[in-house]
Amino acid sequence: MMIDVRYNRRYIRFMRSVAAPIVPIFKTQTQAEILAAIYLRPRQNWTLASLGRDLGVSPSTLHAEVHRLIDAELITTTEIGRSHVLHANPDHPLFRPVTEILNYMYGPHTIISEEFAGIPGTERLLIFGSWAARHAGNPGPVPHDIDILVVGEVDRAALYAAADRAQERIGMPVNPVLASTHRWNAEADALIRQIKSAPVIDLTAEIHTCPKASAVKRSRQR
Repeated sequence: MMIDVRYNRRYIRFMRSVAAPIVPIFKTQTQAEILAAIYLRPRQNWTLASLGRDLGVSPSTLHAEVHRLIDAELITTTEIGRSHVLHANPDHPLFRPVTEILNYMYGPHTIISEEFAGIPGTERLLIFGSWAARHAGNPGPVPHDIDILVVGEVDRAALYAAADRAQERIGMPVNPVLASTHRWNAEADALIRQIKSAPVIDLTAEIHTCPKASAVKRSRQR
């Protein structure tokens, strides 16, 4: 049986009017950074003013981008006093995939790679502990800090400065551990044995190829 379906112009206009809005994902760098801040740092109360300070741009510049994301229902707002606090919308069907994409693009491993890239003497950089375990899919509580292992002959002041910058951008403590090459290769160190036997995120390749994108971002924030 053949069904003859005819569409008139009024029907087409009606279908266009009820169709869901096109979700504006990553149309601009600023939009991606807004989503990254709100989705990846949910414990912070984000307003236009605080987003502007974090991203180094004026709130008026962010206004249009934020309202596009609100219209697309990727973020929601709550009034707290005179402020409008922005939240990720966990009920949006794209919430999980968007979060995964943002984690890949702007997550802690990317930020740590950027901040530790170029530190002389670094032979190996690993994320270990609870963050690496959750990233590998192991069940457990949500991590409240990130443990970093740096292997090599590294200046401690440069190491801690990179950790402080990463901590400021991520919004949670970054705890660096420095180990010599000998300590990493030895089997006597209990911490090293534990790290080697558990999930890790190996950022060694990234720090040797990563452009210093963070320097550009920090100069924009000044």
